[in-house]
Amino acid sequence: MISSKIEYLKSFLVILLLYGIPYFTSAQYVNNVNLNHSDNDTSIVIQHTQNGHTSPYTISAKSILIPAVLIVYGFSTLVSSDLQSVDKSIKQEIWTNHPHGLFKLDNYIQYAPAASVYALNIFGIKGKSNLLDRTLIYILSESILEVSVQSLKSITKIERPDGSATNSFPLGHTSTAFAAAEFLRQEYKSISPWYGIAGYSVATFTAYLRIYNNRHWFSDVVEGAGIGILSTRLAYCLYPKIKQLFSNEPRSNTMIIPGYHNGTISLYLLTNF
Repeated sequence: MISSKIEYLKSFLVILLLYGIPYFTSAQYVNNVNLNHSDNDTSIVIQHTQNGHTSPYTISAKSILIPAVLIVYGFSTLVSSDLQSVDKSIKQEIWTNHPHGLFKLDNYIQYAPAASVYALNIFGIKGKSNLLDRTLIYILSESILEVSVQSLKSITKIERPDGSATNSFPLGHTSTAFAAAEFLRQEYKSISPWYGIAGYSVATFTAYLRIYNNRHWFSDVVEGAGIGILSTRLAYCLYPKIKQLFSNEPRSNTMIIPGYHNGTISLYLLTNF
């Protein structure tokens, strides 16, 4: 029991390292930090000056509340028999009591929201970022979630509902789908909220199919959704700072973005000619 709790603690530390350190170390890159409070939200507004222009980056308490709650719920299931019974009840209702064939569309639609960002641009509906910036932001988001998901899978070793493997927690398909949905929302939220609603609808359907196909527990879905959303929001927060860090070097026109996907670590080199 003690050793298992230590493993859960390690899992929690992975999340802290990936999501906490950048916020605590960001002060060296900014000129002013202001605390703004309103009736609707509490946020930290970070401002920096580049080429004579001041640009705000807002880290809203509201923006991280939902993914944080999802992540906490997922971790709680690892040690709560009551929440584990919820997982088993959902499996019984969807799979055991109503056996059915597999519907493998989830392997493909998890990428649909991200693909939509590029499709919309091709058809002339421009998002808030240019092609290079949004691509690097998406790579950064995918790298964060891949490190998170694969690390947690190797530590927790939760058996899948169908007994096929011990890498159920958290859910990679859902992480990818919700990261892509948040990517779509971030790029087009200033144009219409319906883009984000469509993306999140696809992500939710992806998550449901993983349970419908008896490949994951409900808690896997919840944890994966939280990681996916937070990964993309963190990527949008970090990318301008990474870009600014390299642009502050007077003789350097090169920027390196780390990437991680399917167990492979990559470095993406960006050079201005």
